[in-house]
Amino acid sequence: MTLTISKCRRLLPFFAVALFTVACAPLTVPPKAEYPVGRARLELPPGAWQDLGTSDEAIAGSGGRISLQTRDVGLRSAQGDWLAVLRVQTNRAGDRSGSPQGIGYCPPQQDVTVEDAAAGSPVRADCLRLKRWGSSAQWLEKNRPDLVQWLGSRQIVWSQPYTYLSYRYVTEAGAWVNVDALVDQRLLRPTTRNNEEFLVAGRPALKWGQDLAQAVRVSAGMMDGHLAIPPFPFPTPT
Repeated sequence: MTLTISKCRRLLPFFAVALFTVACAPLTVPPKAEYPVGRARLELPPGAWQDLGTSDEAIAGSGGRISLQTRDVGLRSAQGDWLAVLRVQTNRAGDRSGSPQGIGYCPPQQDVTVEDAAAGSPVRADCLRLKRWGSSAQWLEKNRPDLVQWLGSRQIVWSQPYTYLSYRYVTEAGAWVNVDALVDQRLLRPTTRNNEEFLVAGRPALKWGQDLAQAVRVSAGMMDGHLAIPPFPFPTPT
């Protein structure tokens, strides 16, 4: 069918509106869960996260009592299996001074990747620890019995091998953040097909841990303590 010039002119406003509507249509962005924890605002990557509650405690520091709050969250698959569990602890206020004795303790450990950015400082902590095979027999029971007890109290049982990561950041200026993470290895490790790929398969997990550490450092300098947990290197398994 041939359109006359007059008909084309009548259709121009319609095309203009349609083009404007398409150009201005909002992009679909997966929602991100946010939870308060102490002085921080925890933002989680997209996924079926579940709030596992909070707990409070107070410890003695050189500048007085330090009030801490812990927020627990978990990520589950469509089948209900646990894919990640995070425990994030922060101080309730940023106006304290001093640190508990030995807060910067970050010793090396066999078969554990340890990065101490505080270089052994006794009053400042910047300690990243990564155990790629955290699900190794009795490793978590020997090294973090408190975490094992908490998992048992929540009836959290893993069906897949997981990686264990911990990060502690404490400064005399008033920052205090502890993060414990158990993450299904499928979110942190690529599928390997040969020896060369196997030898470098742990790099994404370490990079994720380093990105998490940087997110904590940035959070400590923000008024609202915004702490954005970085997305996992690999998609949620189906």
